[in-house]
Amino acid sequence: MLGVDPASSGPTGYGIIESDGKGCRVLRYGAVQVAAKRRQNSAGVVLREVHELLCALIEEFKPQAMAVESVFTALNMRTALKLAEVRGVVLLAAEQHGVEVRSYSPREVKSRVAGYGHADKRQMQLMVRAQLGMKELPEPSDAADALAVALCDLQAEQMEKRFGLRRENESATVKVGSRKQANGAGHATSPHGARIQQNR
Repeated sequence: MLGVDPASSGPTGYGIIESDGKGCRVLRYGAVQVAAKRRQNSAGVVLREVHELLCALIEEFKPQAMAVESVFTALNMRTALKLAEVRGVVLLAAEQHGVEVRSYSPREVKSRVAGYGHADKRQMQLMVRAQLGMKELPEPSDAADALAVALCDLQAEQMEKRFGLRRENESATVKVGSRKQANGAGHATSPHGARIQQNR
């Protein structure tokens, strides 16, 4: 499962986890940050870097699905539009590789993972570390948020299978093609100089 936390101006986080139905383990997580000067010189550089990174991760790990945080409706219009642009290239990467996409609101992710819809970033990092059995706190917080989105989807899927429940209306599932199995290991890089912080 590939979780993605799109960002309008800060780092876009990503996290890849796998589950055997009983437990989960982290395969890789991190965030892509493009320097401010490069963002000023090119309006599309962030979109390109995010797209290329996600394509590389999908090709390497072949996730069954991608879980993406949806656009927060309380954002101002300008921020929401920038975030929608980043989210658009995330969906494009999934479409190009036939990966199913599932969307969750920030509140739903927090409720499922932390048990509280208004949990702060520190609380989310602590809960993600605990649920994934990580020795260290996942950094940066954007990567922890991406892992949380992936955990949210796995928990929703487990609830569906166990109790025959449908996902809540707050989350939307967008089927973008055939599903693929998650597996693999290696190293994802960007050829254009974006700073990609990643962990295993």
